[in-house]
Amino acid sequence: MHSMTFSQFTIPSIVWASPPPTTTTIPRCKSLQRLSPVSVVASSPIAPPPSRHHVTHSMPHEKLEVFKSLESWVSENLLDFRKPIEKCWQPSEFLPDPSQGFDGFNEEVWALRQRVLGLPDEYFAMLVGNMLAEDSLPTYQTMINTWDGVRDETGSSSCPWAIWTRSWAAEENRHGDLLRTYIYLSGRVDMMMIDKTMQYTIQAGMDNGTENNPYMGFVYTSFQERATFLSHGSMARLAKEAGDPVLARICGTIAADEKRHENAYIKIVEKLLEVDPNTTMLAIANMMKKRIVMPQHLMYDGQDSNLFENYSAVSQRLGVYTTRDYAEIVEFFITRWKLEELEGLTGEARSAQDFVCKFPLTVRKLENRAKKVEPRRVKFSWIFNKEVSA
Repeated sequence: MHSMTFSQFTIPSIVWASPPPTTTTIPRCKSLQRLSPVSVVASSPIAPPPSRHHVTHSMPHEKLEVFKSLESWVSENLLDFRKPIEKCWQPSEFLPDPSQGFDGFNEEVWALRQRVLGLPDEYFAMLVGNMLAEDSLPTYQTMINTWDGVRDETGSSSCPWAIWTRSWAAEENRHGDLLRTYIYLSGRVDMMMIDKTMQYTIQAGMDNGTENNPYMGFVYTSFQERATFLSHGSMARLAKEAGDPVLARICGTIAADEKRHENAYIKIVEKLLEVDPNTTMLAIANMMKKRIVMPQHLMYDGQDSNLFENYSAVSQRLGVYTTRDYAEIVEFFITRWKLEELEGLTGEARSAQDFVCKFPLTVRKLENRAKKVEPRRVKFSWIFNKEVSA
């Protein structure tokens, strides 16, 4: 047994056999002069992971055949989760329409700016963070295309796994476009700082510990899609309460997409548990042991080296995405994938099963401890326009 950090606390975790690891330390960029930020009060977040040993291509070569054998299953079962493009919503449907002329467009922009007056600065900090997560799509598609056995080998491969990934990315691409445009028109944020943060964040990439291994990768995407579904759903609720029904509909529509994508990735893991329960159970435990990180966990604005930690702190306090959500997601997957009912596992896989099924109890304890942490003040360089602040 050894320990891993989870926020500022410690969780015991299991060490699984793997190829000899190498250590990579994520460098931090030099600080730049701050623009005028707005302070917000926050409580302890789910913090980004520490630097860790990196393992690559951990899936045994013979397991490639598992994913090759599932290509027909993907065609028949997974690709149906796509929506035809002609039936998909598009960002322009939610935004002021420039085709109606100068006056009409300006009136719609003015109405948008009036609606967002009731949204507090903390909400906009979360909205920008969610937009950064959605707009980092190049990072996520790149990550998926590092997974052995399912990557898009040519960029336009006819392999069903590759078709799914491109279709998923095409649908996800609308989310960042819509949020970015709405945020821009709101006049509530410093778009120059957001643009820099976006570039820094994509440049940094992400470190989700999937080891080029699709067993771990699809566990990660299942978890992450559910987390973003919950986060966007929370943002929809808060926008409605603050008096912006259009933004509430935007966040709710994005949440619905995330839910559909979650269902697709859940189905993949269900199939893997059916055809290879031992390897899949080990992968689930491995990802729980490492801790699922949010995709924008390396976000940086050129100034704040703790930007994601501060963002997570506000998310925790506002109830957008919390330690409780993390525990409930794990509990959901234990039930959905019927992990407690798996039988005939190897000794190593049974140990993994036991670890995963007990893991939510550990997270619940952290939730109780996090409630006792005193709120602290954090700053975001994104928000500066005091004239329209709530």
